[in-house]
Amino acid sequence: MQKSLSVALCALTLGLSGGAVQAHVTLEQPEAAAGSTYRAVLRVGHGCDGQATQTLRVTLPEGFYNAKPMPKAGWSLKVEQGPYATPFDNHGKEMTSGAREISWSGGELADDWYDEFIIRGTVGPEVAPGTVLYFAAVQECAKGTADWTDVSGRSDVENPAPGVTVTMASVGMDHGHNHGAPAHDAQAAGHGHDHAAGHDAAMGAAPGAALRLGDLTLSGPFSRATPPGAPVAGGFVTIANGGAEDDRLISVRADEVTDRAEIHEMAMQDAVMTMRQMPEGLPIPAGATVELKPGGYHMMFFDLKQPLAEGQIVKVTLEFEKAGEIELPLVVGPRNAGAGGDKAMKGGEHAGH
Repeated sequence: MQKSLSVALCALTLGLSGGAVQAHVTLEQPEAAAGSTYRAVLRVGHGCDGQATQTLRVTLPEGFYNAKPMPKAGWSLKVEQGPYATPFDNHGKEMTSGAREISWSGGELADDWYDEFIIRGTVGPEVAPGTVLYFAAVQECAKGTADWTDVSGRSDVENPAPGVTVTMASVGMDHGHNHGAPAHDAQAAGHGHDHAAGHDAAMGAAPGAALRLGDLTLSGPFSRATPPGAPVAGGFVTIANGGAEDDRLISVRADEVTDRAEIHEMAMQDAVMTMRQMPEGLPIPAGATVELKPGGYHMMFFDLKQPLAEGQIVKVTLEFEKAGEIELPLVVGPRNAGAGGDKAMKGGEHAGH
């Protein structure tokens, strides 16, 4: 349901935004940290002047390494190899070449349909923050083409190439792909398994910084200050699964502040907002982002040993079914901390406990 809603909202945005109407091929995620795994989801919202798209060709940018496309049922997949301008250190093995152009062909994506084409790779750690990596794309139809190949970055062009802006590497992010340096990357794009699950956690992170654990990226962790005598508190974080396999958050521990931490969900039942424990854990589907937030999924801390004070850092250990464990520093904000419009989590929400 969440993915379907996301697709519907994307389609609505394409219909209402003037810039988006021109950019028929766009990237779902507009930013990626240097040295991180990036899942380039190319969104195709229209064909060629009413015609169905039968082929999509994508030229990969310099600085995007070890790229691997996701096959699509009913489409033929072709990967053209070529040299890298800068060699890439993949777990100690130097790569001087890799995928340079990827194409899906033989399909039939009608003009009034929407679909996504996915390529997974690694943004080079040497790519400077602020750099835009362009994925020049061309749609081929029965008669004619639609190209999205302009890499000038200008907003007034009719055929802008989809681009991702590179940001600074997150604190705690591995940098195993520095050229000539030992490889410490916990998970490289397309690698079949994680050689160092929990590596980022061991390295530590600044409070509030994004952390990586295998295919998972955890960002924006926080909690809320509690009044004196309050027995419970909540914990929140956004978890993105950039891998090809589903995972699951199966347990939470916060030994500094409680001996009982659980994964919970708030939902409407018979027109009444209720809260329930999720004893089987919280699914983190492949390619999806799951948000633990006030009024929805969240971590629940019972029988607090002491009140949570604004500015405090609470260390929480999250255990995932496949990715393993990671220690997450929750920044304690004010009592109404959270996204705009969220209801403040106060004792009334958990009166049943």
